[in-house]
Amino acid sequence: MSAWLISLEGTEAGHQLALVLALMAALLHAVFGAMQKGRHDPWISRGAVDLSYGLMAAPFALFVVPFPEPHMWPIFAIVWLIHVVYKLLQARAYTLGAYTVVYPVVRGTGPLITVLAAGVVFHEHFAPMQWFGVLVLVSGIFGLAVYNLVKIRVDRDILIHALILAFLTGIMVAAYTTYDAYGIRAAADPFTFLAWFFMIDGFFMPILVNRRLRALVPSERAGLALRGISGAFVAFFSFGAIMLATRLDKVGEAAVLRETSTLFAAVIGVVFLKETVGPRRVFLMGLIALGAVLVEFGS
Repeated sequence: MSAWLISLEGTEAGHQLALVLALMAALLHAVFGAMQKGRHDPWISRGAVDLSYGLMAAPFALFVVPFPEPHMWPIFAIVWLIHVVYKLLQARAYTLGAYTVVYPVVRGTGPLITVLAAGVVFHEHFAPMQWFGVLVLVSGIFGLAVYNLVKIRVDRDILIHALILAFLTGIMVAAYTTYDAYGIRAAADPFTFLAWFFMIDGFFMPILVNRRLRALVPSERAGLALRGISGAFVAFFSFGAIMLATRLDKVGEAAVLRETSTLFAAVIGVVFLKETVGPRRVFLMGLIALGAVLVEFGS
């Protein structure tokens, strides 16, 4: 499968597959984010998910995929560090702020910075219509955040702190998207990168929240274990899909399309969090969809 995937790089078929992978990542990333705002606090939920996917990835990393080349170890170290910072900021932001406000800020900040970074690192260039699409999409995402901010009744001082953390988290989204793309392109086998990434990435948060995990009663641990396993599968297909998309096609385009996750997050908010959707939110979500279309077809 690795040889087939590599053969698609830079082809029209690879472009189409990258589009599908990026949109799949968008849907699953919204689900993954919502899972951290459930019954358990975001720190514990993230720890359970990370432990699950680290343990599940270990047999594949150690016994199935080819061993990483020597030049990959410094790359894995930097990837690990970027994701640690990202997780710490994200968990803190979700702890302080409402999901429907924090999530759009995180996802709106990421694509714009990623497109700029991809231009520097990978020498990618967007056409004018694609840049317009990026601005339309980001405007819709931030507009959604502002709308939710006005409507939700919360402590404003705490929320401002959460928004700052969300903005910093968005910067780290751009950092990991760009550097993960560099890492998966540097690996001879993309699935080697994925397997070792999930194994290495899976053990920081469980160690960090170990005391909180041990303090849970048995009935809570059972529910958390189920959440961790289900979240691990979501993470495999969400993060794995976007990483493969960035190997197959332009990093910037994949990053922008992935941020249609805000649309899916809004649907999750309506269906599962029982939020209402008025004409303004529908308009803003329409901007996000329009921006994604312009990026995809504006080249």
